[in-house]
Formats: sequence, structure tokens, C-alpha cells
Amino acid sequence: MNILIIGSGGREYAIGLRLKQDKNVKKLYFSPGNGATKELGTNIIAKDYYELADFAKKNDIALSVVGPENALSAGVVDIFKEKGLNIFGPTKAAAMLESSKTYMKDFLHKNGIRTARFLNTNNFDEASKFINTLGQIVVVKADGLCAGKGVIIAQSHDEAKKAALDMLSGDSFGDAGKSIVIEEFLDGFELSFFAICDGKSFVSLPVAQDHKRLLDNDEGPNTGGMGAYAPSPLASKELIKRVEQEVVAPTLAGMQKENAPFCGVLFVGLMIVNNIPYVLEFNVRFGDPECEVLMPLIDGNLSEILYDAATGKLIDITLKDDVAVGVVMASKNYPYDSTPKTKITIKDIPDGSHIAYAGVSEENGVLYSDGGRILVAVGVGKDIKEAHKKAYELVQNIDFDGSKFRKDIAYQALK
Repeated sequence: MNILIIGSGGREYAIGLRLKQDKNVKKLYFSPGNGATKELGTNIIAKDYYELADFAKKNDIALSVVGPENALSAGVVDIFKEKGLNIFGPTKAAAMLESSKTYMKDFLHKNGIRTARFLNTNNFDEASKFINTLGQIVVVKADGLCAGKGVIIAQSHDEAKKAALDMLSGDSFGDAGKSIVIEEFLDGFELSFFAICDGKSFVSLPVAQDHKRLLDNDEGPNTGGMGAYAPSPLASKELIKRVEQEVVAPTLAGMQKENAPFCGVLFVGLMIVNNIPYVLEFNVRFGDPECEVLMPLIDGNLSEILYDAATGKLIDITLKDDVAVGVVMASKNYPYDSTPKTKITIKDIPDGSHIAYAGVSEENGVLYSDGGRILVAVGVGKDIKEAHKKAYELVQNIDFDGSKFRKDIAYQALK
């Protein structure tokens, strides 16, 4: 089959790299793709999603796979379905679980799914009064999409009120912050739970753990993610069952009641407090960099799995008994500012490791870093130590000017 992957980052490269292993995949297309996806397939530039859907129709695309949240919230799935095309991802209505934190929190409350105590508001006085009822640490979130950066963990009531005012005034995140969510702070550990869904049923993927902070020891500002690993030993079989029964199943049932059945990847950001799962947020696509460590762990034919989910016929999948660790290598000025292009040099790719390229361009067969998160160095092994070793061996073989990376990815699993 011919497959179109929508997006341009490391997540989309990782999906494409995994799909290349399937014997029934004839051609891969990326839109827009990046400088390295050209090694896996053909990059397509379309002026809008209607033109892209026409391309898919004309080129016998059997399945399209959507990577980024912006495309989903813009309704790309609805456009493709209107033209009778198979596409893996939620509709614009179902993508509200991510595109609006206000909608998401109200949905959780309505469906009895455990989450932190919260207030949705666009009124500063109301926000201030609620902040006064919470503990010293307060979480303030912009309602709309902010590329993973619209969350402030304030260390005092005054800081929380300032964050709320900056959001509501439009100073922090523009229109995305004109409505906000104030939450109590939950003290525990975070996990990323992924389920492939076909609207009614789901199958769970390995539980991952992301590293959001820029620096070692979870210090520095939040980023889009500096690394991840899966499966996490912090997720016991009992905890996984609780998440499936108490979060994922009622979410799918609740979305059917909303007349917006959820098809695609449901990514549940969890805080585990005393072994009890609380939902921090929903994302409606693979996480990045979690996707890069999940792809090597899926056994069998990924194209068939995604096709079956997109057409409402999902059955069980098998997973490899391996562990994957991914280390993000970012540009010199990330996440503060842009960084000039610089050449990427790869000395060697050791066995059991590979690269998922993200912020790169290509000129005359040479790859250049374009700024932001440049690539993910992925190591796969039989246990966390082996995977960790392979990932960092690969990092040492990659060079570009000003590269930065964390040296402690998967530290919680290695204790």
C-alpha cells in the first residue's frame, strides 16, 4: 500500500522508518517532511489540506497517518474522510481533548475520570480567589495549543496570579491563553500512557516516560521533550490495568456520547500519586520524543495495525520484549532562540541504535541542523541498561556545532 505521513518532525520520521520495515508498504510520502525523510520516501508540499487530500486520492494512498496536533485540530481528518480516504487520527471534534484544556477538564469531570482539582475561567478575579484555596505550588495552563509549553508550575500564589494575568491579557501565549485552567499541584511521578483506538476499542502500547526539562536532574525550563524511554518499570501491571479501566475505557465511551468517537492515538499524561493515576492532560497523537522509542517496540505489521484502527477493525497487537531509550540532541540556543544552520557529522551508527531526524535540512546530500530539536538518538536493548548504553554510544558518534543533550535520560529506571 501507499502511505502518506503528515508532519515534519522526529515523530513522523520515526513512523516512516518503522513503516519501511513492512513488506506490504509500496511507497511512502511525507507532507511536508524534513531534509532526512527524503531518504525514506517522497516529500510533498501542498498549499492546504484540501490539496493534500486531492493528492492522496490521485496517488492511490491507502492510508494517511497524522503526526502533529495542529493538523488534527485544524480538521485534516474531517477533510480526508469527506473525500472517502482512510486516515489514522481523530476528527476535529475528538481532537478537542487536546486543543482545549477547558474542554478536556470538563470532559474528565463529566465522565468521572480522576484529575486534579481545577477551575476553568477567563476572569482574573475568579482565578485569584481559587488560587487562594490551593497549596503553595499552583499549576496554571493556557487553554489552547502552545506546542507543549503552555503550562506554568508556579511556586507561590503571587507567581500563579502573575502567570494567570499574563495569560489572560494575551501577553504569554496570545489567544491560546485567553481562557485558562488553574489546578492544584499533584506530587508524584509522571508517565505517558498510549493507546491505539478505533473509536470503540483500544490496545495499549508500552508505558513511556518523557523528560521535559532542558537540563540534567530535571532542572531548567520545560521543553518539547529532551528524551524518553519505554517501557517504564514504574508502571506495574496493576497500574496499567487501572489506567485502562479507569481512564481509557471511560474516555472512549464518553467520546461516543459526545458524538465524536475517538480514532487514533490517545496519549494520556498521568501523574501517579500513591499508586493512583490522575490525568494531567490528553494528547491526541503520538508524543515526541515518546514516539521515537515506541516505534521499535511494536512487533508485526504496523501499516496493517494503523489501517485496521482507521477503518474501525482494530485487533490485538504484539510487542517486542525490548527496551528503547531516546536522547534528544538540540541546537545551541534551544529553547530560547533560533540557532544558525550547522553541518551534521555522523561518525558511525553502532548496532542496536538508529537516528530519528527532526529539525534538519538537506543540501547536496549533506544534512544540516535547522535549530530546535535536531534529532533523537535511539538505542534498543534487552534491558534498560543496554538500551541506555547504546543510545549514548550513538550520541558520541554525532556532531554538530553547539549540540546540547541531557546525560541522564532514563535515570529513574536506572536507579
